[in-house]
Formats: sequence, structure tokens, C-alpha cells
Amino acid sequence: MKLNIRGKARQRSISGWLTTALTATVAAAMVAVTPTQALAVATPVPLGTTESFAVLAGQSITNTGPSVITGDIGVSPGTSITGFPPGMVLGVQHSADAVALQAKTDLVTAYNNAAGQATDAVLPPDAGGLTLVGGVYTAPSTLGLTGTLTLDAQNNPNTVWVFQVGSALTTASASRVALINGAQACNVFWQIGSSATLGTNSTFVGNILALTSISATTGATINGRALAREGSVTLDTNRITRSTCSSTTTGTTTGTTTGTTTGTTTGTTGATTGGVLGGVLGGVVTGGTTGGTSGGTTGATTGGSTGGVISGNTTGNTVGNTAGNIGGGHGGKPGKPGKPHHGHGKPDHGRPDHGEEKPGYGDDEGAKPSEHGGYGDKPEHLA
Repeated sequence: MKLNIRGKARQRSISGWLTTALTATVAAAMVAVTPTQALAVATPVPLGTTESFAVLAGQSITNTGPSVITGDIGVSPGTSITGFPPGMVLGVQHSADAVALQAKTDLVTAYNNAAGQATDAVLPPDAGGLTLVGGVYTAPSTLGLTGTLTLDAQNNPNTVWVFQVGSALTTASASRVALINGAQACNVFWQIGSSATLGTNSTFVGNILALTSISATTGATINGRALAREGSVTLDTNRITRSTCSSTTTGTTTGTTTGTTTGTTTGTTGATTGGVLGGVLGGVVTGGTTGGTSGGTTGATTGGSTGGVISGNTTGNTVGNTAGNIGGGHGGKPGKPGKPHHGHGKPDHGRPDHGEEKPGYGDDEGAKPSEHGGYGDKPEHLA
């Protein structure tokens, strides 16, 4: 049997007589609808300091066998905690101390919060075989669980279930509560009007907030908490693990989840768009700047080197030619006509590059000797 509650946040203003009639009708006939039509209105139950506890009782905690408890255990105002060892507590034991007292106070607050949430649907006497989306479910009297109860979060890990049981909760041997599509044990709360009994080798999920007592028979496991407000908790070779929500999903409201998702999506889109535009513009600007800088540097280096060579050659030629011309001219003095070749002077002064074969020319342009007056081997021209 599959029960999925249609609620459009059920109209809280519905009249009293209609509510009574609807409760009786649903309890008898169990009208079911599709899971996607339901709108969960349950809110997380605030546990306060009770959150650090896996087991808490008003009178006593008694264990038989090698139970393993992950989380703190405590009693207040009672003082009796027995059976550890052989049981193992992976946490701290609090017996009627200030921590246990505060946790007990917070348990009362949590119990009243769960009991006070407006119901979305009424459960049949046995919840086995049902698949429930998030919401507040009420069992007016007792509630049994045979087989499997499935809690479907519909891919929203913040989905919350609150079960309000008028008197006793009893689960059958090997029964189980299964979580699917992101459901978390930390978001499941069972408010029990009297006591809860978990069957042999059963698998239970959620935080049990019982007014009186809780009994876990041999081999039963709890992914959640066993919190008995006024009575005792009795264990027998059980495994109880204090449930905690993941760091990214802490039972926040749907609005927060929606806002986070929208913001993340928008931010991602903006980052992608900005990255593409930034890459294109950055490529143009960076390419232009890099190209300009590289081209300028290369051009300057090349131009500087080339200009240096040309300028050096020009300057060298000019200076050499001028010096050669001057040196060659001095060699033309007619003091010793018998040695005409002495008129070339000292080649070191008038022979930069091209004056080795024709002293007195001094450059590469082929200037006429008469313009420089410098042969020196015809002294009669100087008379």
C-alpha cells in the first residue's frame, strides 16, 4: 500500500467538523495520491543540547550484551546507567549532571514542538508498505510497522518528516524504515505519546521522542536517537548511531535551498559568460599589448642595431676620409723632389678603408685628385 499525501500546505482554516470527518474517512479508506502532488509543511524539530546524545532517559538506562552506542548517553533526574560494559559508549556518560539536566529540558521543548505541528495526513494503524514524502503524519492512537516504511525525499535532502503517535509505537521483527532519494535520518522525528518498542533485528530510522519509555529488543538498530522523556531506555545488543545532517544540508528551509541553488546557478552562468567575454577581450587587449610591446622591442632592437652599423660606417668613413685627405695633402711638400713617393705621407693617417691603393683620394666616391691637391710627386705644381 502506498500513501502519499496531497497537501497544498493544507488549509489550516478548515472547519473543525470537516477536519474530524476527514480524519475518520482517511483512516478508514486511506485515499492515496501521487508523491509529486504532496507539499511538505513539516519543519525541523529543534533538539538543542540533546543533539549530542544518542540515548537519554528520565529514570534509567539499562543494557544487556555488546551494544555499541555512538554519541553521548545520559539520565536526568534519575541516576542509573548500567550494562557498560559489556556495552560500549563512543561518547560521554552523564548521570544527573548539569549537561544531562539541560538536555532533558531541551528534550521537553523538542517534544512539544513536534506534538504542536499541524498535521498533513492521518496514518493507518500499520505504516508498513507505505511510501511517504515529507510532511507531518498523525496516528491518533497506536501505530504499528510491519515490513518496510519508505521515506522519499524526492531529491531534496532538507525534507522533514514528523510522526505524531497518540500512544504506543511498535515495530515488528525484521521491519525497517528505508530512506530514498536523499532522505536523511537527522530530519525524521517520532513523537510518541507513551512508549516505543522496536522488534528483534529491526532497522529503525529517526529521532524517537517518547513521553515514557523506549525498549530496543535483541539486534535492533537505530540510525537516530532514543530519547525517553520521563521513563527508561532498555537495550539488548543494539547499535544506536546518533544521526547528523551533512555539512551542506543542515535541515534549512526550502527557501534557503532555492535561494542557494538559484544564486549558484546565476553565479555560474555569470562566471561562464564573463569568462568567455573576458577571454576574448583579454586576448585582444593582451595580444595587442604583447604584439605592440614585442614588435616595438624587436623593431627598436633591430633598428638600433642596423642604425648603429650604418651610422658607424658613415661616421667611420667620414672621419677616415677626412683624416686621409688631410694626411695626404701634407705629403705634397716640395722639400725633397728626389723622393716623390714620400709625398704620400703616413698611410696610417690617411688610409681608413679605401686609401691603400690611391693615397690622397681618401673616400669611396672617386673624387678627383685636383680637388684634394695631394699627389706630392710633381713638385713643379706647387711652385
